[in-house]
Amino acid sequence: MATSDGEKSLIVSFGEMLIDFVPTVSGVSLSEAPGFIKAPGGAPANVAIAVARLGGRAAFVGKLGDDEFGHMLAGILKQNGVSAEGINFDTGARTALAFVTLRSDGEREFMFYRNPSADMLLRPDELNLDLIRSAKVFHYGSISLIVEPCRSAHLKAMEVAKEAGALLSYDPNLRLPLWPSKEEAKKQILSIWDKAEVIKVSDEELMFLTGSDNVDDETALSLWHDNLKLLLVTLGEKGCNYYTKSFRGSVDPFHVDAVDTTGAGDSYVGALLCNIVDDRSVLEDEARLREVLRFANACGAITTTKKGAIPALPTVSEVETLLNAK
Repeated sequence: MATSDGEKSLIVSFGEMLIDFVPTVSGVSLSEAPGFIKAPGGAPANVAIAVARLGGRAAFVGKLGDDEFGHMLAGILKQNGVSAEGINFDTGARTALAFVTLRSDGEREFMFYRNPSADMLLRPDELNLDLIRSAKVFHYGSISLIVEPCRSAHLKAMEVAKEAGALLSYDPNLRLPLWPSKEEAKKQILSIWDKAEVIKVSDEELMFLTGSDNVDDETALSLWHDNLKLLLVTLGEKGCNYYTKSFRGSVDPFHVDAVDTTGAGDSYVGALLCNIVDDRSVLEDEARLREVLRFANACGAITTTKKGAIPALPTVSEVETLLNAK
């Protein structure tokens, strides 16, 4: 559903973009890995590319190093149809790197090189405010809250987007090794909780934020706030649960052979945002929302069937093939 001039509404994704170094062999530790493949990543950037690959209109706002890796990442965004108007380059700091261990079950462990990396140094005065004001959906994570000046840039961008009428979408995307402590992570992730209208957490994040061992409705609803329109809890291979003011439920998963779970949550979020950006009434219509979440589950599932996040993000035709096969 496009806007009147035929141009789709804009989804702006804010935060980090980095390079994951993924072992050429699964199921070994970093020290045992014989080699690594460069894989562009960073959850907010993955979401932007997921949106564009599904035919939506996306822009990324963040800071990269003025180095070969930084320019490579900006190029990857552009090649994938994502606007790079919101990118700044830092001449004094490098683009962030992460070494990722792929366990034999496809889950991941991370070792980060950010001391500091360019994404942490984005300042409020460097933000492309015109771009942010033109967003119909403004999406972000929590890694950009860890240190100044990026934290202030994040808060400013959120405020400007909200004032301009954007729907605020939040996926905390917990990466504990990046935070000074568990307590600080929880405190800062929750510090902006009541601003977002759409929030997606994984089952692990739900347990971390609530201190509960359960992922039941009662635990999820303890995170509810009055500004929220939709709370989503993704359950990996078990599908997802959804909560709104008026209804709640769960949507079944798609069973696939998972190779690498990297980017599955970002693919899910991109699919959701694509389907609500032009029609927020979907959030109040359970039948339509369930269809959207089924589509999002399919996107997430497909993303786990290939190594790396960005190469694995699906097109609409790939999603339709999976939807029609069931």
